[in-house]
Amino acid sequence: MTSTPTGGRALVVGLGIAGIATALRLRQIGWEPVLVERAPARRTGGYFIMLFGTGVASARRLGVLDAIGDRGGPEAVTYNVSRAGRRRPGISPAGIGGPVGPRALLRGDVEQGLFSALPDDVEIRYSTVPTRITQNDSGVEVTLNDKVTERFDLVVGADGMRSTVRGLAFGPGPYLHPLKYMIGATVLDRPIDGFGPAEGLTLAEPGRSAWAFPFTDHAPSLLFSYRTNDVDAEFARPPVDSIRAAFGPRPAGAILENLFTRYEQATDALFDSVQQVKMPSWHQGRVVLIGDAAWCLTLYSGMGASTGIAGAELLGTMLQRYDVPGALRAWEEQMRPFIEGQQAAALTERLIFTPHNRKEQLLRAGMMRLMSSPIIRKAMGKVMGGAPIGGKGMQAKNVDIALINDAVLPITRKNSP
Repeated sequence: MTSTPTGGRALVVGLGIAGIATALRLRQIGWEPVLVERAPARRTGGYFIMLFGTGVASARRLGVLDAIGDRGGPEAVTYNVSRAGRRRPGISPAGIGGPVGPRALLRGDVEQGLFSALPDDVEIRYSTVPTRITQNDSGVEVTLNDKVTERFDLVVGADGMRSTVRGLAFGPGPYLHPLKYMIGATVLDRPIDGFGPAEGLTLAEPGRSAWAFPFTDHAPSLLFSYRTNDVDAEFARPPVDSIRAAFGPRPAGAILENLFTRYEQATDALFDSVQQVKMPSWHQGRVVLIGDAAWCLTLYSGMGASTGIAGAELLGTMLQRYDVPGALRAWEEQMRPFIEGQQAAALTERLIFTPHNRKEQLLRAGMMRLMSSPIIRKAMGKVMGGAPIGGKGMQAKNVDIALINDAVLPITRKNSP
């Protein structure tokens, strides 16, 4: 049922890309968002991400695209390397798609661009987590840090793959679906030894890979990715020891050994298992999940940042048009087919990052040779630019969420840029 929408008070849990984008969009349409974050301060780091056309279009409408920027460019080059040090021209994920390829960024670039657009009157509370959520037809009562209970018209869980909001409002699951892969990531403080300032590398072997994603104005972002049959065992020792073991028993060689050392010395490094979140519904009453809390596409998809921004923008549009329950239903109806396509595509796109076996390694090598051809890349760019709605894989990454259904066109925003 539709009604005349009016602004309300919303609790947004999580100060990452999806959470900040949601708070910004809600504020633009006249809502009062309250942001809470578990950490004691806003995190400013982050590893390599890509912003595809889906995210670019939404960021532009939110008025933050220029602030987000772009660290990619023709100067940034990637080499395929071997343990012995042999190198040949390669292509990074940011180079896929030719002239309409994604923007190469650090996660912190996107978060800072969104954060800088938040009005000063948006309340942000650090070191704060919800501990209890109850609701009825008229609102949601949330207890924060086991002390204060407040009432909101809407609660948005944007608190990541291991979402607290999801556990409190939707129950224990199971929602996490492990892919039996591990990742280790960090941002380097200087170029790789023996490589130029805007040069990166890929070392891909069956079941494991090392990547250094190049930027034009920043040292590379480092990523290790490998397959494991025992995720729990990987967490039972220091991350660098697990990574070294995954690349054994062969001698590492100079390049790989240097990358191990740089990862071990990093002051801020990520080490985690690769999992997707799958749920029968992303909303329940007046509580909704967004971003990794709802779908977690994994880094193999490359679409986490783009869908987080686009999902936030579309959520605001639906709240402009419907009452809260109706808006959440309409939002999920529009988002779910696209997200499910991206989740399915990530399972095959994983081989670009880490081929599972020798057969996949050979397939990956053939794919990368094709993508390195200027003619093929130009053709891919045209395909991506005219991607069919509901498509999967690379062809769908430049889909504008605003165009997913004719009912969403044209998007009208009384309070948006």
